[in-house]
Amino acid sequence: MDRLRALRSHAAVGTFGPAVVILAVQRVFFGAPAGILVSGATIGLLTALIAVGMALVYRANRIVNFAQADLGYVPGLLGVMLVVFSGFNYFLGFFIGLLVSIALGALVELAIIRRFFRAPRLILTVATIGLAQLAAAGSFLLAGLWDAPSASQRIDTPGLHFTIKIWPLVLEADYVVAWVVGLAAIFGVGFFLQRTAIGSAIRAAADNADRASLLGVPVRRLHTIVWAVAAALSFLGLWLRASIIGLPIGTSLGLLVLVRALAALMLGRTTNLPAIVTSAIALWVLESAVTFSADSTATAPAVLALVVIVTLLIRGRAGTRSERDESSSWQAAEEVRPVPPELRKVREVQVVRLLVGIAVVAGVVVLPHLLNTENSLKASAVGIYAIVGISVIVLTGWAGQVSLGQMGFVAWGSAVTAKMSTQWSADLLVSLLVATVVGALVAVVVGLPALRIRGLYLAVTTLAFSLATVEYLLNDEFFGWVDTSRFERVPLLGRIDLSSPTSIYYVVVAGLVVVVVALRGIRRSRTGRVLVALRENELAAQSFGVSPARAKLTAFAISGAVAAFAGGLLAYHQQAFDPITYSPEASIAVFTVAVVGGLGTLVGGVFGALYFLGGRWFLPGDWAILSTGLGVLLVLLVLPSGLGGLAFGLRDRWLRAVAKRRGIASPSLLADGPVE
Repeated sequence: MDRLRALRSHAAVGTFGPAVVILAVQRVFFGAPAGILVSGATIGLLTALIAVGMALVYRANRIVNFAQADLGYVPGLLGVMLVVFSGFNYFLGFFIGLLVSIALGALVELAIIRRFFRAPRLILTVATIGLAQLAAAGSFLLAGLWDAPSASQRIDTPGLHFTIKIWPLVLEADYVVAWVVGLAAIFGVGFFLQRTAIGSAIRAAADNADRASLLGVPVRRLHTIVWAVAAALSFLGLWLRASIIGLPIGTSLGLLVLVRALAALMLGRTTNLPAIVTSAIALWVLESAVTFSADSTATAPAVLALVVIVTLLIRGRAGTRSERDESSSWQAAEEVRPVPPELRKVREVQVVRLLVGIAVVAGVVVLPHLLNTENSLKASAVGIYAIVGISVIVLTGWAGQVSLGQMGFVAWGSAVTAKMSTQWSADLLVSLLVATVVGALVAVVVGLPALRIRGLYLAVTTLAFSLATVEYLLNDEFFGWVDTSRFERVPLLGRIDLSSPTSIYYVVVAGLVVVVVALRGIRRSRTGRVLVALRENELAAQSFGVSPARAKLTAFAISGAVAAFAGGLLAYHQQAFDPITYSPEASIAVFTVAVVGGLGTLVGGVFGALYFLGGRWFLPGDWAILSTGLGVLLVLLVLPSGLGGLAFGLRDRWLRAVAKRRGIASPSLLADGPVE
């Protein structure tokens, strides 16, 4: 009996521990009146609905659905617009929005998610990022149908007119409705999962989809139900939010809500619904208290990020088998091999490689002379973001450490370069050297959590770091050394003028070449082999004397140094440091760039930047849609290994034909070729 009580007590601590820690921080450091806390708890409960939807999708697909908030925002926006601008009845608008959300969730699973059923979880997760971008574009189009102004639209629940005074706020009846409906929905989901046959089947399919299919469980049909329910939960949370603080129109709501829901999901270990709900409520209570008591609104996101990081570290490393499997599924990257030695000296191969090299070099050299000033600067920016994408490939493609906060390292390099250029008129080479060292040091500090947590938990930690960097650590409102003023470019080495767009373009190209050459050398060295071995099997690498801690920190240092180097170039390109450029949204975008380009090759960063940014800026008219979320989905659906995988796959196919025509045996090519 005593042992049973101890187990129950331990489970209770594990469930409510994160919420208790967060509320303790609020109570000790950020006191606030009861009305502020109740208001924050209410919004936290509605955010919990979105987080619970994310938990359902995680149970079904073992991914984090970055489109979760957007799947509820589109039907929620439709319902609000029908009520506000078309005069529909409140309940009619609600039911239309609810039905649309259910249909949208089911359609997304059938038309998109199901196509990635056998794809690596990393690819499917990035596909949800593309889906979020596609849904955000749909929300803008939807708002345009009514020609609605960009504002926050609030709708009142009809038939309820009482108020509750909790100093310093007067809370209307909508708060009571939010608690009643929100708690009913959460308990309903819990009952659905624990007490119904469909819920039991969903849990069985989540543990092992293949085994469940062999036992006759309709796994794919269950996934459709899960996505429909998850979308409905998001819609419900945002609809109730519209009754309290309004629903913004003409702007993207997704990431603002998603970050809080994602933090609650991770604090609840992705499947513990009570922990997820209480964590979401506690996080919003803390944020509301910080916003009320702090002198600046930027303090709240920074405190939120710090608390999330510390709480995740306290929870420790992923210990269960399912968590370890989930971490390993995020580490898959198809390595691109070089040209086989037996074919390198074939004249046909040498000539083609030479011609391709000459064509690439000639195109890069001539390009700025064919573009106007604006497009030349855009071409330079593509090169800079290619370097950032390469830094992601080093960390995720080589070492298997997922980072969603890469732009945080870029921001540090940019801030240091801008400071040195503004205050001391330092030479660009000196500024880049210092920025690279600072980026490596910051990355090592951020990489310390990787020694205890991995996979999705590490991804959320790095995303929180990016949020804290932009909102607080590099905010000139808090730190006087951060300089956001505009500066003039100093001649390189005192002789080479860098004032023209063409000159900065060539500097960026030179920087890109240096980064690629240096990293190719590292990849061929023992350090590169250790990082890849760590990605493939950490325990096996450790048995050969590899220190996982040292290898992980090395990967973070290299990746952070490269990202900060790109940040220095970006500061010189923009001639200023602007924190908005390095937002968490930008971090998620560059992660998408790397995956779309291909994590198996350094050139994947270049391919991804050319596709994602170059397509947006340089493709004519309707072709620019290829660089949007729809384009990302199409690329990942057709090319799971990315654009780099396509390019090198075509190369290998040609090399295979050359080897066959000349009668050369190439085991590495034949092993991956078609079986005859």
